[in-house]
Amino acid sequence: MSALLPWIAVIVTVLAGWALIKRYQTHMVLLFAGLVILICVALMGGTGFLPKGVKPSGFWLFDIFATLKSIATKQSSGIGFLIMTAGGVCREMPAYTGAARALVDVAVKPLSKLKAPYLVLAGGYIVGQLLVTVIPSAAGLAMLLLVALFPILKAVGTSPAAAASVIGTSAGMTFAPTAGTASLAAKVAGLDPIIYLVQYQLPLAVPTLIVCCVAHYFVQRYYDRKNTDVYAEAAAVKAADVPAVPKWYALFPVLPIALLIIFSKLVVTSVKLDTIAALFMVWVGVVIIEIIRYRDVKKIFKDAMAMFQAMGKMFAGIVALIICAEFFATGLKTSGLIDILINSAQGVGAGMGAMTVLLTGIVSIVTFLTGSGVGAYSSFAALAPDVAAGLGGSVEALVTPMQFASGMLRAMSPVAGVIIAVAGAAGV
Repeated sequence: MSALLPWIAVIVTVLAGWALIKRYQTHMVLLFAGLVILICVALMGGTGFLPKGVKPSGFWLFDIFATLKSIATKQSSGIGFLIMTAGGVCREMPAYTGAARALVDVAVKPLSKLKAPYLVLAGGYIVGQLLVTVIPSAAGLAMLLLVALFPILKAVGTSPAAAASVIGTSAGMTFAPTAGTASLAAKVAGLDPIIYLVQYQLPLAVPTLIVCCVAHYFVQRYYDRKNTDVYAEAAAVKAADVPAVPKWYALFPVLPIALLIIFSKLVVTSVKLDTIAALFMVWVGVVIIEIIRYRDVKKIFKDAMAMFQAMGKMFAGIVALIICAEFFATGLKTSGLIDILINSAQGVGAGMGAMTVLLTGIVSIVTFLTGSGVGAYSSFAALAPDVAAGLGGSVEALVTPMQFASGMLRAMSPVAGVIIAVAGAAGV
C-alpha cells in the first residue's frame, strides 16, 4: 500500500502547481498540499514525519499538527526571526528609506552629468541591485527607485521603458544576507549568512551583475533607437513618503553588511557579530541620531515603531510562507518521493549537476508562471540536504543556483507584482 504514496505525492504536487498558476493563495496551497500528503502517509501506517525531539501523542492527526507546530516554532525563532528583523529595519523606517535615496543620489547623480545616458542607466542598475541589501522587498525597492532613480534616468535621455526595465530587474539577485531567500539558503546549507555571501554568492553575483549591466546598456539603447514602445497613461508615483536626509545617511544602508564582514571569520576572528544583533544595533543608532537631529523624541519613537509593525508584515508574508513550504516539503520527504528521485538519478548515472539543473529549472518555471520566487524556492530548498546527501554533493552547490533563479525569473515574469507596478508607473 505504501508504494502508492510517492504517486499520491506527485499528484498532489501537480495539483498544487496548477493552483499556484491559477493564483490561489500560495501559503494555503502549500499548507493543504502538505496536509493531504501527511494524512495519506498516516493512514497508510507511516509515522516518520515527526521532527526530532517531538514525542508521539498517540493519535496520528495530533502528530501531524504537532509537526506543523514544531516547524512554525523553529522557523519563527530562527531564520524567520532574522527575516522579520531585516525586513522590519530596512523596509519601514523613514530614515532608512531616506538613506536609500541618499545612496542613489550619491552614486548616480554624478554620472548624470555625463553625456552618456546609457552609461548612467547601467550605473543605475548596479546601484539598484546593491540597494537590495537595504530593502529586501522587490516591490518596496521598486517604489523607492521609481521616486529616486526614474526621474534621473528620464532626464538624461533614456525612454520610460528603458528606465522601467532597469528598476524592474534591480531586485533580480537577492544576494544580501538580509534577504529572505538568501538567509534561508544559508540556513539550509548550515552556513553563517556572511560566509555564504562571500564564498558562494559573490563569486556568482559579481560576474552576473557585470553581464546584466552590459546587457542593459546595449539592449535598452537598441530598443530606444528602434522607438516602437507603446505608452499608456503613467501612474503617479509620489515622493512624499521618502524623506530628505543628509548625504552622509547613505552610509547607513551598507553599515550592517560592513560590520558583519569585519566581525566574522573573514577579518576579525576573535569577535563574532550576529546578524540580528548588527541590524538592531544600527537601527538603535539611527534612532539616536534622528533624536539628536530633530530633538523630537515623541515623533522619532513613533517612526521607529514602524520597525516592529513591519516585522509583523514580514511574518505574515515571507516567514509564514516558509513555514507552509517546509510543511509541504516534510510531506514530500515522508512519502518516499525524494528517495525515489535520488535512486532514479543514481540508477541512470545522473549526478549532482543534472539534479541541480532539474530543480533549478522547476523553480524557474514556477517562478515565471506565478510571479513569486519565494514560494517555489522555499518548497524545494528544504529538500536540498536530502538530495545532496543522497547524491554525494554539497548543499551549497544545490541551493545557490535555485536561489538566484527564484529572483531573476521573478524579474522576467509579466505577472510578478513588481513588474506590473513598475510598468504601470512608467506607462509601458
